[in-house]
Amino acid sequence: MSNAKAYSAASATSPLASDTIERRDLTEQDVQIEILFCGVCHSDLHMVRNEWSVAPTVYPIVPGHEIVGRITQVGSAVTKFKPGDLAGVGCMVDSDGTCPQCKAGLEQFCPNMTLTYNSPDKHLDGVTYGGYSDSIVVDQRFVLRVPSNLDLAGVAPLLCAGITTYSPLRHHGVTKGKKVGVVGLGGLGHMGVKFAHALGAHVIVFTTSPDKKEDALRLGADEVVVSRNLDEMQQHVNSFDFILDTVAANHDINAYLNLLRLDGNITLVGAPPKPLEVAAFSLIMGRRNLSGSNIGGIAETQEMLDFCGEHNITADVEVIPIQKVNEAYDRLLKSDVKYRFSIDMASLKSE
Repeated sequence: MSNAKAYSAASATSPLASDTIERRDLTEQDVQIEILFCGVCHSDLHMVRNEWSVAPTVYPIVPGHEIVGRITQVGSAVTKFKPGDLAGVGCMVDSDGTCPQCKAGLEQFCPNMTLTYNSPDKHLDGVTYGGYSDSIVVDQRFVLRVPSNLDLAGVAPLLCAGITTYSPLRHHGVTKGKKVGVVGLGGLGHMGVKFAHALGAHVIVFTTSPDKKEDALRLGADEVVVSRNLDEMQQHVNSFDFILDTVAANHDINAYLNLLRLDGNITLVGAPPKPLEVAAFSLIMGRRNLSGSNIGGIAETQEMLDFCGEHNITADVEVIPIQKVNEAYDRLLKSDVKYRFSIDMASLKSE
């Protein structure tokens, strides 16, 4: 084993602080990655503060599942990568490889998936540690190639926010000629707008904030609707092919279901803390569909990164040193970032 510098939290009320963690020795299938940037996801904050009962936090926790870096070492059987390659790691680092989901390339739904952090570690005692560190060792099957033409700080959030929005757009056939809505213009929403625009759709952003109109248009939206304006909403009834709902707060889902055309779909990627009330007739009257989506498989994530390379798409980020991560968490709670934080891991060298 080897030591790695990291930032960890010792409890639900502890700030993230400098720490030293252990990384496993390389197996023949592993690659070692020097982490250059790591995105800050809202789920990092939830996990650090033990706010998700479905996934209790084991301490100490080292968050981070939006990892971009450079490969420094490879195992003897590694064929996909070589030292010096740019690489990415997302929300998962292993799966059983034998279940129907894995065989279909849907590793994100594997019942035995290993998350990048806070998941039972198959190689070492305890749990996996994430990307708020200077290095990581990952099986080559769960490592992604990163296009060399993209800004690495902006690539990092693609490994979660990017694939979370790209996957449902692709799954539901968003392409040229489709009318697509994006609800919310935050870390997920801004990526949804960029992808839907690049796929050729007519993109309409729904926001509660009129002052976000200019930014929505800059990101690729064709129109902006202030969702509190009933007249503006009424103009779009029965007209959308697909709506991507990125809002993590409680909101009226029926207002958006009623905007779908016959057989239209709205997909949730935001996770409100309380159940949404769905009126049966909002679904019945247009044979409309309400669904959810959760990241993507490895092949689809690679497809997304390649698509970003072709279309020069990255997340809009504010780059911070690791020493400001606690401040970033406080700002996340206030939605005070456009649109994702990306940690420059070179700052960890001074610890």
